[in-house]
Amino acid sequence: MWAGKVPIGSEHPIAKQTMTTTDTRDIDATVDQIMRCADAGADLVRLTVQGRKEAEACFKVKDALVAKGYETPLVADIHFQPVVAMMVADCFEKIRVNPGNFADGAKKFETLEFATEADYQKEIDYIEEVFTPLVEKCKKLGTAMRIGTNHGSLSARILSYYGDTPAGMVESAFEFARICRKNDYHNFLFSMKASNPMVMVQAYRLLAARMYEEEWDYPLHLGVTEAGEGEDGRMKSAIGIGALLLDGLGDTIRVSLTEDPEFEMDPCSALARLGETACKEGWGMATGPFEERHRNFAEFSRRQAELPAKKEDDKFDYGALCHRDGSVFSVVSLDELTKSPEVVYSQLGCKLSVGMPFKDIATSDSIILDRLPAADDAAGALVLKRLQEVGVGVLAPLAALQANPREDAVAMVSAAQVGAELPAGTSRVAVVLDGTESEADVAALAGKEHVAVILFDVKDGLSRIHESRRLMDFVMEAGIDVPVIHRIGFAAGASKDEVILNAGAQVGGMLVDGRGDGVCIDAPGQGLETVRLASFGLLQGSRMRNTKTEYVSCPSCGRTLFDLQDVTEQIREKTGHLPGVAIAVMGCIVNGPGEMADADFGYVGGAPGKIDLYVGKEVVKKGIPMEGAPDALIQLIKDNGRWVDPEPVEETVAA
Repeated sequence: MWAGKVPIGSEHPIAKQTMTTTDTRDIDATVDQIMRCADAGADLVRLTVQGRKEAEACFKVKDALVAKGYETPLVADIHFQPVVAMMVADCFEKIRVNPGNFADGAKKFETLEFATEADYQKEIDYIEEVFTPLVEKCKKLGTAMRIGTNHGSLSARILSYYGDTPAGMVESAFEFARICRKNDYHNFLFSMKASNPMVMVQAYRLLAARMYEEEWDYPLHLGVTEAGEGEDGRMKSAIGIGALLLDGLGDTIRVSLTEDPEFEMDPCSALARLGETACKEGWGMATGPFEERHRNFAEFSRRQAELPAKKEDDKFDYGALCHRDGSVFSVVSLDELTKSPEVVYSQLGCKLSVGMPFKDIATSDSIILDRLPAADDAAGALVLKRLQEVGVGVLAPLAALQANPREDAVAMVSAAQVGAELPAGTSRVAVVLDGTESEADVAALAGKEHVAVILFDVKDGLSRIHESRRLMDFVMEAGIDVPVIHRIGFAAGASKDEVILNAGAQVGGMLVDGRGDGVCIDAPGQGLETVRLASFGLLQGSRMRNTKTEYVSCPSCGRTLFDLQDVTEQIREKTGHLPGVAIAVMGCIVNGPGEMADADFGYVGGAPGKIDLYVGKEVVKKGIPMEGAPDALIQLIKDNGRWVDPEPVEETVAA
């Protein structure tokens, strides 16, 4: 398809886009922001067009950009307003319509009962009546269209038939696509956005499978909506967008961050490069051809792993090597281990009491050492002893343990070494698979009681996500139920964003499919604490283990009724210590109760200077003055029994 002069799909580069946050009626501010986005690398820029005045402003914005030499295609974001869509189609190169509210009106959480098929068909007939004029106009003008389903704004009709599910998202888009096809209009693409990366990935994969069945071949716009800001926003986007790009799905992408739109372009470009590299280098091919036998696009389930059982003569509880909801393994150098015990304890996420470590909610479950303290290194041995005493597992290569035996440490071995003699004091192994193993190699691990965990550490030059799928299929076929940890390594010069985006895409793509039990990020240049926090962020973004407050915050646009960046930061500072609590911060009612469907509490712009507060999907307080709204949110959390006071933190000496 084409949006103006920008091709989308087929062999063309992945098109990068973002969205303005200015009031569309403010011509100068909107034009300036679009130019900044274009200069930062945006191939398309979207604007909210919520009414006639905004539509009229769009013509002036377009004229001003052309006068300044900018030909970046513009996309009109339409909710509720078919008439406005018809107006702006004369001006912009692309129209985004939301099937959940284009013809169905405001979002309502209600169940419609359809007594007969004819009742349902009446709804479809009405949609066709409202939508067809826009389709005909776009066809005549050559204007592109995005049929953009959002998880949180499905129509009541779809909800009543499918529930709030990926299948419902796909059918919602197909209702509109069938009308386009009926009118021989094909210059459109699909999106399946959700704030939950797992739902988003499932919806796109189901959409791709359904298109394959129908012999359709329309492009895909990828994005995790309301991803948030900073590391969390980048990690969620990497998990959702990156996982699909590495499978060869996705033709245009948008990274939605609660930041100025031009700042979205760096992570957007990095993910686009990752997807394009995957295609060019043939990452879709594994070591050898294989057929996945344990993957179903219609039913998504997580593989259930069993933690290592404790034997009668075990001193260490090997079940503590991993966490039932997802594990974090940290790579620690011998120098880091012995330089300053209190610092390494803290960086591994332990609580400290008079210098002694204790496991906390976000403490690394296990550490990996390439070398172990020598027999005369009493200080290093003591650090390991204290970590093991609080349940932190210790893993090291078999050769390192043979050189310096460590009681209760786990030996890292290859598949061929599983039967090797272990050093004194070692009774468990972690089998490292690098992607070159055959099905027989993996099957031979079945029934080996001393295998505590499997590490997928795919060698350079192979497709991590595809080799991991191949190995996981072999593991499941053999009935092996030990935890599988995905290890990914980076060069010492890798940037923080590079670590987050690549780990999110390549490991998150497995975790959101339920094919893995944890992560080990090896990024020596970033520091233990930074890598540990990114690892826990990856697990939380993959909807596995919650160790911190979950935020769903929209990226802002011209509809936003307050300063999202400032307010989100205020709320984060006050509530960032509430693991298991999900808080949505939404700029307006369009991105309000629907898009925050996964949140426990919602903070939504209801009117200029006024905030509405939600518990789940229900508004409980309306029209609160902005000045006191963050405190009112905290009180609401307390009233619902979800508040705990932050614990004091013992200071440690910096490394």
